[in-house]
Amino acid sequence: MTPNALDMLRAMARIRAFETALSERKDHGFQLLSSGEEAVAVGLASALTERDQLLTGGRSIGPAIARGVDPRAVMAELLGKTAGVNGGRAGRGHLSDPASGFFGAHAVVGGNISIAAGVALAKQMDGDGGIVAILFGDGACGAGALHETLNIAAKWKLPLLFVCNNNQWSVSTSREDALAPARLSDLGKTFGLPSRTIDGLDVEAVAAALGEAAQSVRRGEGPAFVECISIRLRSHSTTARETRKRDELAELRTRCPIRRQIARLGLDDDAVEALERDAADFAAAALAFAEASPYPSAAEVLTDVG
Repeated sequence: MTPNALDMLRAMARIRAFETALSERKDHGFQLLSSGEEAVAVGLASALTERDQLLTGGRSIGPAIARGVDPRAVMAELLGKTAGVNGGRAGRGHLSDPASGFFGAHAVVGGNISIAAGVALAKQMDGDGGIVAILFGDGACGAGALHETLNIAAKWKLPLLFVCNNNQWSVSTSREDALAPARLSDLGKTFGLPSRTIDGLDVEAVAAALGEAAQSVRRGEGPAFVECISIRLRSHSTTARETRKRDELAELRTRCPIRRQIARLGLDDDAVEALERDAADFAAAALAFAEASPYPSAAEVLTDVG
């Protein structure tokens, strides 16, 4: 067992409980949840330091919590409350908290990738030793912005870690039907980046691989590309109809990264119960905080609008 193996399991369980609690509310709004992808978020967060910044796509809740953004303020933000990280104005799609190392989410597929290059360039010019991680889905791998950013990042040796969370579906289009490369990490190799494909359901393997990649970027060796093969246990969004078959979903549930880590650590029933209780308390505290916060008033509608 690695020293923080149990901590990573606890972080994954908390993310799952947080998102489940949110989804059970009638006022949950339009959300993209990360059930099945928690190992990628937690493993990536373990590879980053306080000097680093993380950018994500619209599936931002799990990565933001894993990175250390206050979960209470995240819940308030998702429910449109004034105590939210961004005053209830950003929601899931544009959640940001640079002070916590979470530079921000972007709701447009692939729209965050070139922004990450700009943040990485600023890091490089400042010389503060920090790096930038950009987390995107397989759906973004067909976007021109990724290829353009890979090119400029390679040419300028930007301190940028490309992390593809390949959950194998772009809404209802399978990865095989949409993208030609045998491995999405091959895209990084095309531009000369050290690139690899790993099991995104094994949180310890993710942490090790991304930790190694982050260190190479931190040493000034230029960008790196890691593809994490994960699964999506829920439909694309809280409003999307599930298009996959029941037997396929049942098989996916047997590969749950949380259950996998529980089995690896050999936790007994009492330990699992304690884990679940901790996760439920985590989610309940976030909800209670959000409930106590008011909605913005009508007088604030134009605040911060340029």
